[in-house]
Amino acid sequence: MIMRRQQMALRRAWRQRPFMAEQRAFLVNVRLKWVKDRALDSVVARERYLRPAHHLLDLISSDPRARIPLRDLSRLASPKLPFDALAFLRRYPTLFRESAAAAGFSLTDAASALRNRELDLLRDAEADLVERLRRLLMLTAPRSLPLHTVDLLRWDLGLPRDYRASLLPRHPDLFGLVRPPGDERVWIRLLSWDQTLAVSELQKSSAVQIGGEGLALAFPVSFTRGFGLSKKCAAWLKEWQALPYTSPYADASALDPRTDVSEKRIVGVFHELLHLTVGKKTERRNVSNMRKLLGMPHKFTKVFDRHPGIFYLSQKLATQTVVLREAYGGGGGGGSGNGGRQLLVKLKHPLAAIREEYTALMRGALPVRRRRGASHPSEEEEEEDDDDDDADAGGDDGSDGYET
Repeated sequence: MIMRRQQMALRRAWRQRPFMAEQRAFLVNVRLKWVKDRALDSVVARERYLRPAHHLLDLISSDPRARIPLRDLSRLASPKLPFDALAFLRRYPTLFRESAAAAGFSLTDAASALRNRELDLLRDAEADLVERLRRLLMLTAPRSLPLHTVDLLRWDLGLPRDYRASLLPRHPDLFGLVRPPGDERVWIRLLSWDQTLAVSELQKSSAVQIGGEGLALAFPVSFTRGFGLSKKCAAWLKEWQALPYTSPYADASALDPRTDVSEKRIVGVFHELLHLTVGKKTERRNVSNMRKLLGMPHKFTKVFDRHPGIFYLSQKLATQTVVLREAYGGGGGGGSGNGGRQLLVKLKHPLAAIREEYTALMRGALPVRRRRGASHPSEEEEEEDDDDDDADAGGDDGSDGYET
């Protein structure tokens, strides 16, 4: 009886708040099943070797000699190159040219030309990169992030490898590097807030101007082909979409974290964050350490499991990657004319197109069948191996919703 009275009192209190009049007092426990989406899995799997290859391309192109000597290959082992360097370089002769005379590797003409185009693009797109970084910092409560966290998102944001030395010093009015008292880490701090940037992509697509808080903006939703949505879940989703939308750039400290309105704000933050990335995706662990900085409750990443129509949680490459469905036409099928492979169909950043060209150039290498114990499979075996590193997912840890 006491619990019942407390719940009724809480509901009355929330109804008295003008902005929160439509906010539910408690988070509705709804669990949607995770369903494999092969098309969106392939989006993630394509970067299995692209990122290590790009790491080597970057090292070679930035070297004064424009090559990597064989004697230096043993020093290249790192998380960015989790393979045998010599075997990897030889596997992609369309990118890397081996020279016996120079005892090392340089870039092929095709790879060099594509790399130069990429560098030109990075120079031309500096204003865009600066805006992305500013908006990322604007999503956080302290308007700052540890550099290590930004480094984890660097590839996704499209930032150059040397952004600390090349990009930040050119904008001293926007960014500052600080070391907070008692913290050994260096943080990047936003020095100038721009209200014109504080408009989310969802607000832009809905033609909502700054200050349109409390409107019932709905997120684009689509499901994997064959996904079955029960009547109960469909009814909940319809009601949830009709709840007030809170801009991810607005102060949300007044929201009760136990409510569906708060969950909609959390979804909005990650909807916006994924829009800031080049590939409209990022690894789940890249944002899991940003909880306090983003003003999130515990287990905030449960929203990825609860909203499979907005986010797809891929299990490829021995990690979990969150993909924004709307950027890929919703997933659930292959892109037209690309052999069943899903490509970005909306809001494609020029860097995404460059990366697709790198992938195409890599696929031009002659496939070499993998021998027992070899480091790298052939392209055909990559497709077969895609199924091997899947895990039954959906974040099902035996609990509904998430804890506060």
